Amino acid sequence: MDEMSAQHKDLRAILKKSGASLTKSRLAVFDLLLGQEAQSMQVLVKRGQGKTDRATLYRTIELFERLGIVSRLNIGWKYKIELSEMFAGHHHHFYCTKCGRTYTLPANQMLETMISSVASKEGLSPRGHVLEVHGLCSACQSA
Repeated sequence: MDEMSAQHKDLRAILKKSGASLTKSRLAVFDLLLGQEAQSMQVLVKRGQGKTDRATLYRTIELFERLGIVSRLNIGWKYKIELSEMFAGHHHHFYCTKCGRTYTLPANQMLETMISSVASKEGLSPRGHVLEVHGLCSACQSA
């Protein structure tokens, strides 16, 4: 851990503030998520083999979720895990109902303005939002 990226330093600061430390296993789990699309726990367990054991992975994800480091993307009765907006920036999701793949949609300022405007007209003051679009991806449309 000689050369730490800005994201690793932020992770260490969040953990330290909560009384936890940046262990080798926690860093490995964070790195499994860094720069990746949302992943199922099954995929994370498979990708984490040799880096961390299954129980540690689940405990680390639970800790990260409690501290706001990761977000759970609920898809029906299943879910996927991804880094929260503090590490991945604000974005939305598209979920293909045929193949199950989740795509990241970039934030759109016009959409953000519309969401704020609709909420404001209802006398609401939003602090955040999650937008998930369901349908068929281009590969499934042409299949």
